[in-house]
Amino acid sequence: MKWTVGIDIGSVSTKAVLFNGEQVDSKIIPTGWSPSQAGQEVLERLLKPQGLTRDDISLLVGTGYGRIQQGMFDKTFSEITCHARGVHYLLPEACGLIDIGGQDSKVIGFGEKGKVEDFVLNDKCAAGTGRFLQVTAQTLGLEVSQLSALAEDADPADINSMCAVFAESEIIGLLAQGITVESIVAGLLKSIAKRISVMAGKIHFQDTVAFCGGVAQNQVLKDLLSQEIGCRLAVPPCPQAVGALGAAILGYEL
Repeated sequence: MKWTVGIDIGSVSTKAVLFNGEQVDSKIIPTGWSPSQAGQEVLERLLKPQGLTRDDISLLVGTGYGRIQQGMFDKTFSEITCHARGVHYLLPEACGLIDIGGQDSKVIGFGEKGKVEDFVLNDKCAAGTGRFLQVTAQTLGLEVSQLSALAEDADPADINSMCAVFAESEIIGLLAQGITVESIVAGLLKSIAKRISVMAGKIHFQDTVAFCGGVAQNQVLKDLLSQEIGCRLAVPPCPQAVGALGAAILGYEL
């Protein structure tokens, strides 16, 4: 049997997928201070339960920001290519995807077989990323996982700054004015949805769009973003691992 593995080394987490014509298993671990160590560790965690070793893998494919620094991969592809291929496999009805990662956001339009046709990438600042949510949540004394439930049914406060540093000061000011935490969180999510919708507007989506990344598990943000772009958003299974899945599929096809 032919086995391939895709590993996506991101700034926050490292994802791995085992593939043999269909997805067999996936693992996600924190990247930590050493992308190289994270890549090796996630590979071991993926293979060991299946009774496999590195010698059993026909092709080990890398993607993500940490792929360049590694000597472990047989082949590498960009995150753009891998995300599109992984989403197309899971949601063939999708015409594109929105991925909110730890340090960047990407909007990708693709066509037949997940071939990339256009993309927009925000990788110059933390605005609208998982990192932005993490910093603002910490300012409020919250976990990121609490944000969706708090924002539900709350009237969003006006959040003008999308810079993590300035947003922190703005949040402190709103709290001093007596604005509720629920309204502030709703305002933060609305601001992110508006920023991402501007990126999505450059792709001109007209159909189902996949929502990927760890932030895709935030139901309120998903609903706000769907309203802003005017398209149905669908969250694929394990939305953090679509890039690793795409890498494994590309390796299998090779």
